[in-house]
Amino acid sequence: MNLKTIKVSTAIGALILGASLGSPSALFAQDAGTLDQSSAERLARKPGYSPYAGRNFPTRPFFGDTHLHTAFSMDAGAFGARLGPKEAYRFARGEEITASAGERAKLSRPLDFLVVADHSDGMGFFPLLVGGDPVIMASQQGKKWHDMIFAGQGAAAAMDIVESFGKGAIDKEIMPLPGTRTFQSAWQQTIKAAEEANEPGRFTAFIGYEWTSNTGGNNLHRNVIFRDNAARASQVEPYTTQAPLGSDNPRDLWKWMAGYEAKTGGSVLAIAHNGNLSNGRMFPLIESFTGKPVDKEYVEQRAKWERLYEATQTKGDGEAHPFLSPNDEFADFETWDKANLDGSVAKTKDMLEFEYARSALKNGLLLEQQLGTNPYKFGLVGSSDAHTGLSAMEEDNFFGKTTPQEPSPERMIKTFISNPQTGVKVMDWEVSSSGYAAVWATDNTREALWDAMQRKETYATTGPRMAVRFFGGWEFAEADARERLPAYVGYSKGVPMGGDLKTAPAGKSPTFLVAALKDVIGANLDRIQIIKGWLGKDGKPQEKVYDVVWSGDRKPGPDGKVPSVGSTVDIQNATWTNTIGASELIATWKDPDFDAGLRAFYYVRVLEIPTPRWTAYDAKRFGTKPLPGTRMTITERAYTSPIWYTP
Repeated sequence: MNLKTIKVSTAIGALILGASLGSPSALFAQDAGTLDQSSAERLARKPGYSPYAGRNFPTRPFFGDTHLHTAFSMDAGAFGARLGPKEAYRFARGEEITASAGERAKLSRPLDFLVVADHSDGMGFFPLLVGGDPVIMASQQGKKWHDMIFAGQGAAAAMDIVESFGKGAIDKEIMPLPGTRTFQSAWQQTIKAAEEANEPGRFTAFIGYEWTSNTGGNNLHRNVIFRDNAARASQVEPYTTQAPLGSDNPRDLWKWMAGYEAKTGGSVLAIAHNGNLSNGRMFPLIESFTGKPVDKEYVEQRAKWERLYEATQTKGDGEAHPFLSPNDEFADFETWDKANLDGSVAKTKDMLEFEYARSALKNGLLLEQQLGTNPYKFGLVGSSDAHTGLSAMEEDNFFGKTTPQEPSPERMIKTFISNPQTGVKVMDWEVSSSGYAAVWATDNTREALWDAMQRKETYATTGPRMAVRFFGGWEFAEADARERLPAYVGYSKGVPMGGDLKTAPAGKSPTFLVAALKDVIGANLDRIQIIKGWLGKDGKPQEKVYDVVWSGDRKPGPDGKVPSVGSTVDIQNATWTNTIGASELIATWKDPDFDAGLRAFYYVRVLEIPTPRWTAYDAKRFGTKPLPGTRMTITERAYTSPIWYTP
C-alpha cells in the first residue's frame, strides 16, 4: 500500500492525468469499463518514441450540467425566471447575459456541455399563465396564480403550483398535455435551442427534459437525456406524469424510453434526481407503488435505463448521511433533512437508507445477490437543478436556485420553504452552490459524452473543476504512482471508474490507482479517500472509509484517521490561501480487508482544503449579517463512479 503524496506543478500535473486538448478516436464499446478489441491490441503494442502517438483513450474530463431549468418550467417561471433555453445555452457557452433579477452574469470559464431539462409536466404553461391566456384566466386557480405573480408574489405562487402538482390538484383544463399545440410548440423550441447551440468539438447542447414524478410531494424526478439530434427527438414528445397519457411510476417511464428507442433507433438514458427529498422512495427494497418487494423486472429495467445518479445539487448533497455513516467525519456535508419539497411531512430516520447514494450502492449488492441484477449499479454525477436558466455553481459566483435567490442583500436571511403545520423550514442560506457533472470522454460531442455516461466513466463535483482518475485491477504497483502517464497504465492494467472486476485471481486482492489534480483556479487538495461497501458473510451490507493519500506530513492517529488539514479561511474577508494542501495527489492502494467471496464496490472521494462558502462572499459584498447557524465555509469535493467487484 502506497501512501506517498506526490506534489508537482500544475503544468506537469496535466501529464499525470493523461490530459490534453486532443480529440482521439472512440475507445470504448458499450459495456462499462471494457476496452474494444482494437484498443486493447493498441495498448499491448510496443510503444514507439512518442508516448502520445496512437493514444486513443479519454484524455480530459468535460464539465457540464445535466439538470437546468428555464422559464419553460412552470415553477421556474412562477418564481421569476425569464430566461429561456436559448439564453441558458448562451450562458453555459461563456457569454455574458442579464439574469432574470437584473444582474449581469458570466461564468469564470465556459462549460463544455449542458442539458436544459425543463419539466415535461406543464411544459409551456408559464408563458400562457403570465400572458393571461383566456383558458387559464377562466380557471379560478389559473387566475389566482396570474394575479399573485403580477402582485409580486411569484415565489408564493410557485410553491402553490408545486404543492398543487404534487397533490394532483392542478385544473386539468389549464395544463398543457402531450398532443396539444402549446406542449408541441414548447418541445420544438427546446429542441431548436439545443440544435442551434450545439457545436461538436467545442460545446455540446443535449436535448433533454425532466420527468417530474412528485406524488404527495415525494421527489422521484428523472432527467432524460437523448444521444440524438432533432430528427429523432422530434418524433416523440416528453413523457409526463398525468394520466391517461402519462404516469408517475418509474416503470412506465422506462417503457416510454424503450418505446422511443424502438420507434426511432435512437438512444436515451435517465439520471435519477438527488433522492434526499423522496421520503425514502428513491432507492426502494419495497416498491412504494405496489407495497411489494422489488422484483426481477424492476431491477433489470432500472439497471438498464438509469445508468447515473445525481449525487449533489442545490437542494443538498446525496452521497452519504451522518446517521447512516456515523464513523465518516465527512458525511455531514450540505445535509438537507427536509423530507419532501413542500415540507408537508417531517423527515424520519427510517427514510434515510433509501435516499442516499452510499446506502443504495450497498443495497444494490444485496438485491443483486437475491435477484441476479443490481438496480443501483449507477455512476455518479453532480448537477445544479437551478431554476434560473443559469448554471452558475461557483461559490463566488452563485446565482441561486430560483430567481428570488439570485444575488441580493436579502437572500441570506430569507426563507425558501416553510410549512407551519410540520415546522419544516428551509432558509435560503441552506441552498447549496452545487454541482457539476464531469465526464471522461474522447471528444466533446453528443455521441462521445453520452457514451461515456452510458459506461459510467463520470464523477460528481460540488463545483470545482478538479481532474480525478480512478482505475481498478489486480496488478497495480507502487511504481505506477510515479508514472507520469497514469491513464496509460490505468487502462492497460485495469478498468476505469464505472467498470467491473470479476472473480479474483487466486491469492490476489484488488489494487487501485487514484490521482487528482486541483482546479487550476481553485483550492488545493486535502486528501483522497476510497469508500468501500460490501456484503458481509452474514449477508448484511457493510462500509468503510480509507484515507489513501493526503497532503503534508500528517500521520494517522490511533483510530487510523488522518488529522484535519487545517484552514486558512478568513471568513470576514471571504479569502483563503493555498499555503496548505497539495496541488496534486496520486497513489496506488491495495484493499487490506479483501475477501474474494464477497461482493463489493469502491469509489473515490476527493476533498479540497476548506474555502469560503457563497454565504461568506455575500456577507462581504453586501455587508449582510449572517443568521445564527449559517454555514460560512465549505469543504468542496468530488465523488467518482464506483468500480464493482463481483465474485
